[in-house]
Amino acid sequence: MTVNRDDILRALDQVIDPVSGRSVVHQDMVQGLAVKDGHVAYVLEVDAGRGAGAEPLRLECDAAVKRIAGVTHVSSVLTAHREAAPQPVHRHPPQPRSGIAGVGAVIAVASGKGGVGKSTVAVNLALALHRLGLKVGLLDADLYGPSVPKLMGLCERPHGVDGKFVPLEKFGIKAISIGLFLGEDEATIWRGPMVQSALTQMINDGLWAPLDVLVIDMPPGTGDAQLTIAQRVALKGAVIVSTPQDVALADARRGIAMFRKTEVPVLGLIENMSTFICPNCGHESHIFGHGGARAIAERLGTPFLGEIPLDTAIRLTSDAGTPIVAAAPESPQARAFLLIAERVAATIAAPQRAAPKIVIE
Repeated sequence: MTVNRDDILRALDQVIDPVSGRSVVHQDMVQGLAVKDGHVAYVLEVDAGRGAGAEPLRLECDAAVKRIAGVTHVSSVLTAHREAAPQPVHRHPPQPRSGIAGVGAVIAVASGKGGVGKSTVAVNLALALHRLGLKVGLLDADLYGPSVPKLMGLCERPHGVDGKFVPLEKFGIKAISIGLFLGEDEATIWRGPMVQSALTQMINDGLWAPLDVLVIDMPPGTGDAQLTIAQRVALKGAVIVSTPQDVALADARRGIAMFRKTEVPVLGLIENMSTFICPNCGHESHIFGHGGARAIAERLGTPFLGEIPLDTAIRLTSDAGTPIVAAAPESPQARAFLLIAERVAATIAAPQRAAPKIVIE
């Protein structure tokens, strides 16, 4: 039997929100509904004040959908968000946010564009920091294209304790990703405010402590996610990933400019896919160019953290869910990440600063 959106909405219209006494459909609480081949995915959006307390309502919605003939799988996410009334723009900055309880430092791994290997770098950097003796967490903030579950070989759904997420742990790293709450082929179809709400929940409602450092794998670009994290987290700094290619370097410059504008220190620039060495003859090729990231770093007065080779072993171990630093920690490829991690670790050992103030002129 074929199931469509109308079938799902009719079933959910029978679920009554105990707070308002009205159905979840009538209140427009069901967002991002997707139905394909018996698989149903949606977001249940509640007021910000309710948070995890609305989890029973989400479970009731799931139960209603599962009773529909033809439904084979249901995946839902609870987000706490309420549209704020328009506020006047003030020239005075808001009060700064505090850091994450029990987390010594938070760093963002970012890129100006997609396709430069940012997530691969973020995962291996987290693992390299762990090999240096630090307690490390990894937050996948790329809600539209979460890669951490695949790269880390994670497939379980995190469970909750007292309204908090318990991060999954693998290779000694605590990790949370929106991809762990969705099916493998399900898309995140959310508006900007829903992205902000989900990020805030993963940051504040994750049982991260105790950690020396939390690595945040940012989405590419300079949008809502970056601004949300800059406003809500006392970032120790940002690491920018780029390839040597001119188009990637141009976007990397924009990423550096964005973090500087939001008063987040740029810890340095990494050149990924820097050099390819033929495994058969040893010939060195610069497929995407070489040295561009170092030159940009020098021009902008930003530290250059190092180069990561374009290497088949990095790709194969990433696809297998056993990143190169975990699979072959003594390999030349892993040592490239470890060298970068040593430089980052030296920076995050400095005293923690207050959260940035976002000023609207």
